[in-house]
Formats: sequence, structure tokens, C-alpha cells
Amino acid sequence: MHNELEHKDHPLVCLHEISFGYGEQAVLEDIDLHVEKGEYLGLLGPNGSGKSTLLKIILGLLTPEKGKVELFGKPINKFSNWHKIGYIPQKATQIESRFPITVKEVVSINARSQTKVAEALEKVDMLSFSNNLVHELSGGQQQRVFIAKALAGDPQLLLLDEPTVGIDTNSQKDFYSLLDTLHKSGLTIVLVSHDTEDIVREVNRIVCVNKRLVCHVTPKEFVAGNYYDKLYGEDRKTIIHRHSHA
Repeated sequence: MHNELEHKDHPLVCLHEISFGYGEQAVLEDIDLHVEKGEYLGLLGPNGSGKSTLLKIILGLLTPEKGKVELFGKPINKFSNWHKIGYIPQKATQIESRFPITVKEVVSINARSQTKVAEALEKVDMLSFSNNLVHELSGGQQQRVFIAKALAGDPQLLLLDEPTVGIDTNSQKDFYSLLDTLHKSGLTIVLVSHDTEDIVREVNRIVCVNKRLVCHVTPKEFVAGNYYDKLYGEDRKTIIHRHSHA
């Protein structure tokens, strides 16, 4: 009980001077980042900027060359409550939907109990699909299943890596609505995305990464500070053009 009280006011994630590279190629340099309880944080950056690598460092899947990682107030090497962190990797639906597995079976993989399975499926409005095969569902429905899989572990922090890739526009709107509901229920969310305009509209904090930390601001500050240009340069016109015709 003492440990819980001791760490309750710490950020859920604390990264201090994190650097990482693949071979000779530097991917992240001197990243400092806190994720506070209750935040809905959007992580933006161009392709190859280190966004996915940053998530994998938080999850302990990669070890930084330099710097310190703390989770829920503890050094990552002393952190054991991994059920507190839910993770949906890139293309999760493409990986697991290839196999003849039911919705309930997928969600049960990380579940703390069968009661949690039912609760998670109900939260994402997929309980009636429990016995359906995952590969028979639409892209949007599959993504809801993988959110339920993460929720069944009863996390306090949810990390999502490009979760709307391959999902149609209407399903994306429903997906963001679901995340908003989960955030309002008390879940802390970190969302990596290339959908810059959607992120600005949905989250309450934005972190921009391009090897280094470019910004950690509110959505209004992101727009006012012209961070599109700082992140994407000439590609900004392409991004704005794409969204203006969506």
C-alpha cells in the first residue's frame, strides 16, 4: 500500500534524455517527455521520425542507448505491473485477422478474467460479435476488437500506433468517438498518427517528434505555432491538400 501511495502523483511515463539508433543511424536524440495521468496525447511526426520507436521504448521492447525510462514512478527495470499498459501496434488487424480465431478468443489473450472480456467487448459495442471470426469483420470492427483486447487487461494507459490505417472515413469517426469516450472514463491515451488534422481536433496535448522533440503543446498552440511547417516542411502542402479534399 505504501508503494502505491508513494508513486501515485508521478507521471505515468517519464522519459529523460532518451537517445536510440539502429546501427549508425540515429533515430531519437535527447528526448524528454512526461505523460501525465488523464492526458489524451497525440504523437506526430513524419515517416521515420521515431514515433513508433518511442512507443517501443516505453513498452520495454527496445532499450535506449542513453537516458532513463520511468513508468508509474518506477524505473522501467523495476516495473512489473505491465497490465497497467495496453498496446495496439501498427497493423494489428492485418496480423491476427489472418487466423481463424473468434472475437472472444482474441480479447481473452490478455484478459485478467472472463468478466473483463465481456466488459471490454461491451465498452467497444462488440459483445454481440463474441463468437464471430475476426477475419469476417470490417476493418473498423476489427480495430474495436483489438481495443477490447487491450482493455481486457484493465490498463490505465493505452498506447496506439497508427490505429486508423486501412479504416474507412466513417469507421475512423466512430473510432475517434470511442477513444473520446474511453478518455472521458479516465483512461490515459497516447496516440501515434499521420492524420494530423484529426489529431489536432481530438487530443488535448500534442507531441511532435522528428528525431528530437519539436514541441509539446496544446492543439491551439500547435496550429498557432506553425508546427506543420517545422515538422513536414514542403510536405505540409500535401497534408493540407489531402485533408481539404477528404
